[in-house]
Amino acid sequence: MTNLLFEVSQRLHKLPPYLFAKIDKIKQEEIQKGNSLISLGIGDPDLPTPDFVIDRLVRAAKNPQNHQYPSYWGMLEFRKAVARWYQSRFGVKLNPESEVLTLIGSKEGIGHIPLAFVNPGESVLVPDPGYPVYHAATLLAGGHPIPFALKEKNKFLPDFGEIERQIQSSTKVKILFLNYPNNPTSASASLEFFKEVVSFAKKHQIIVCHDNAYSEIFYDHCPQPSFLQAPGAIDIGCEFHSISKTFNMTGWRVGFLVGNPKIIDGLAQVKTNIDSGAFNACQEAATEALNHSEPFCSNLRRIYQERRDILIPALQATGLKCQKPEATFYAWARLPEGYPSENYVLDLIRNQKIVATPGNGFGQEGEGYVRFTFCSEASVLKQVAEILRKTRYF
Repeated sequence: MTNLLFEVSQRLHKLPPYLFAKIDKIKQEEIQKGNSLISLGIGDPDLPTPDFVIDRLVRAAKNPQNHQYPSYWGMLEFRKAVARWYQSRFGVKLNPESEVLTLIGSKEGIGHIPLAFVNPGESVLVPDPGYPVYHAATLLAGGHPIPFALKEKNKFLPDFGEIERQIQSSTKVKILFLNYPNNPTSASASLEFFKEVVSFAKKHQIIVCHDNAYSEIFYDHCPQPSFLQAPGAIDIGCEFHSISKTFNMTGWRVGFLVGNPKIIDGLAQVKTNIDSGAFNACQEAATEALNHSEPFCSNLRRIYQERRDILIPALQATGLKCQKPEATFYAWARLPEGYPSENYVLDLIRNQKIVATPGNGFGQEGEGYVRFTFCSEASVLKQVAEILRKTRYF
């Protein structure tokens, strides 16, 4: 047999090393030893999808027409449901035919949108720390990522004055990625902040891509805004959303993009050439979810708030600095100065059998922080709290 050299493309070489490979290796070693691990590392809801959504899926799956190729843009029924939900939840009016696009999960849309608007060598502003897909999608499109720091002193909001200095000598900046409520920092943003974003984007002629996947996971009666609520936002931007976190449907892969119709159309052109749309039965079930989101979402928030109020004091008791978040199901905990994130996480796995995520996995500015999730039952989090209270590291 001829030996072939299967050399991957240069774009793959540009992707950062997979930090979590070492953590996964340690996890597997512990499991092979017979040790049980408590995982607070992955933001994947442990709660079940609501029954009324599953019932709609079952009915939809029995319709033979739903097993044919779906529309590239998505079912109009689902897009109308998205528009109604945005009107009801945020007071934002959308045209379901031109301002709503169905996605195979919001991650797919985020991963593809640079292909629609970024030419090789052009720049994209990505938050640091931030969801790694923003950075990876830019590189895979041949773009140049410009990380901008999210610092605790600024409540993990960007400093637009500093960003302006960063981009003075850069190639054309095409996209600004934002994400509030934020993963991994759990920070929230106000409508006043989004007004500032609109002003900055219009000044520099930049497309704003806001990731709003955690808008419905909020606490203490503090609903989170949509970027599109800001005056003029739809002129320069779009918003990614998903049913994954809101309805415990991460495996179903249904999301949506809303906003400026030219931005929507650009991503739709990419999708037309790359995928064949989301399964219609899943879109029907997602329609049911959006049409009957309450009281399900209220109860979901109650559960996560109970979990938050168990875990945060336990983290603080170990010597970690950790604010109680207004939204998301993440705790973003700061280690003492000079203590590496990876070292802490590996030690936590080996000695306490608890899995968390090192902050530097989300970017350079994440070093010195650790992310924990609330995606475990209250009884498990109470067990974690007891373990942590007996183990004061600092």
